[in-house]
Amino acid sequence: MGDVILSIPAVRHLRRVCPDAYIAFMVSSDNRELALEEEDIDEVIGYDKRSAHKGFLSNLKFARELRKKKFDIAIALHPSTRGHLLLFAAGIPRRIGYNKKWGHLLTKRIPHEKQYGNKHEVDYNLELVRLSGFDISDADRQPRVLAGEKKLKEMGMRLKELGATGAVVAIHAGASCRSKRWPLERFAAAADILSEKYSAEIVIVGDGASIKGALDMEKMMKKKPFDMTGELGVSELAALFSMCSLVISNDSGPAHLAAAVGTPVVVIFGRNDPGLSPARWAPVTDKKRVLHSPPACSPCLAHNCEIAFRCLSNITVQNVVEAANALL
Repeated sequence: MGDVILSIPAVRHLRRVCPDAYIAFMVSSDNRELALEEEDIDEVIGYDKRSAHKGFLSNLKFARELRKKKFDIAIALHPSTRGHLLLFAAGIPRRIGYNKKWGHLLTKRIPHEKQYGNKHEVDYNLELVRLSGFDISDADRQPRVLAGEKKLKEMGMRLKELGATGAVVAIHAGASCRSKRWPLERFAAAADILSEKYSAEIVIVGDGASIKGALDMEKMMKKKPFDMTGELGVSELAALFSMCSLVISNDSGPAHLAAAVGTPVVVIFGRNDPGLSPARWAPVTDKKRVLHSPPACSPCLAHNCEIAFRCLSNITVQNVVEAANALL
């Protein structure tokens, strides 16, 4: 989700400098719904490497379908061996991207240095647009996602039925890796403090893999939260966040979605890794507070951490509450 949202400025700038172009966006099936909401995209091409497009024959068929569309340019924002192979097999004459993961199959490439975290991901994406021959000097870096009116109305009714009458604070405690997950008991403690101080309703969100964690966190809280874990698609989540006063999240896709719909967000970062730092991955918004307190450990061992994820334990409940206060 985060990758797609941070690709939006590149797509929108392409539309601005090429108003009559036919722009297609190839994306994993999980995030197809999010791409469909983007009005600057003419076609969303879903690709599912885990099932529908897993084998050699299915990939060959996919490449043939791409070839029929006769694209002039392909910009590979995220390097992958399979992606580069597909663009090559599709016969797209100009293929721009990074010299990584069979980057020799591209016709124009630049060194892959994202691991150093010298730029924000939005700027890395825009740099490939520049490499394609387009001026990016006046590009808008702000990703924006609009929740549909229908989804907003449905979410408003749902919150009303649940009994939410005041401010709503959403908590997203999930993340792709243990090294990015702030402790659940601290999320619960911070939520209780904010709920009491602002008379706020707490909504827990996350994907299906977060259901157990949400149940555990609910047991730790003094006031029962609304648990929507595993229930919301991307469009519903965008609608919910649009109605929230604040979102508190680990470094993950929903933090970027909150920023993209204009909701203040507190983001908790772990890891002492330049390529995963806030300098590259912080949400693009003025309404954010980023918490990152890694010890001087190098290299970062990620989920094999030998010092009990001190980067996360260094961030206290009070740190999060103070950040939330500043935004609320």
